[in-house]
Amino acid sequence: MALLWESLISAAVLQHKKDMHIHYLDPFREISSPIHELDPRVKLVLSLAFIITTALVSPGVWPVYILLLAIIFSVIILSRLGFLFVLKRSLLALPFVFAALPVIFTIKGNSLVSIMAGSWILTASTQGLERFISIAFKSWISVQTAIVLASSTPFPDLLMAMRAIHIPRLLVAIFGLMWRYLFVLVDEALRLMRARLARSGETGLPDRKTGGSIAWRAQVTGGMAGSLFLRALERSDHIYNAMLSRGYNGEVFTLDLPGLRPAQWFALFGGLGLLLALLMISFLF
Repeated sequence: MALLWESLISAAVLQHKKDMHIHYLDPFREISSPIHELDPRVKLVLSLAFIITTALVSPGVWPVYILLLAIIFSVIILSRLGFLFVLKRSLLALPFVFAALPVIFTIKGNSLVSIMAGSWILTASTQGLERFISIAFKSWISVQTAIVLASSTPFPDLLMAMRAIHIPRLLVAIFGLMWRYLFVLVDEALRLMRARLARSGETGLPDRKTGGSIAWRAQVTGGMAGSLFLRALERSDHIYNAMLSRGYNGEVFTLDLPGLRPAQWFALFGGLGLLLALLMISFLF
């Protein structure tokens, strides 16, 4: 019996460790691929350079846009993450793209179509439409770049890469603490929701719903949000005092990253050179 209990406890501990390692909020996917094996400093610098290059490319330079799309698709193939995985998550950029919709009507140019909006006449121009499509395309491939970076690099490695390229210590500390305790905050919220569900009665009758009016439900939700805020504030106090007692001075000390190998230097400078060439081509257009 003791042996049985020991095996059950060991299995539960292993499952808990597995669940903690692969959290549903963590975008990292542990896959064997050339992109996963690349040094995090190289990936971070190339990702930032790619996003900056994409932002600087002039609107309507479609040959350069196609080349940028070919680059990010090649990286997705090399990372073995799968197009469906990346494309589904890149829909995150869609709401922000709609914020650029007014440029279709605000940029002057060749008239495309006119729309009556009350006493206003909105005229869409060809140049405005071109600018909107350019913004949407840039946002889309930039989000794909960030998804590949986050999915192929553990977050602690990203933090070390940020410090290695001399991003300010305070900013890196904020990123690290925000990421680590985001999971704690979500778990606290789920605990509150489970407690509410456990205290909610069910009538079993389809024509009678549990709970009160919408105002009552909003009041309950507001109380839960306030309770979550107070719990988070209290826990942050305890955590910070514990960190201070262990010598925390604003930076989490880790071992130094190893030097870059020649192949990694080649990938870094080759990628930067390719992006610079694409940027120069866009300026020529």
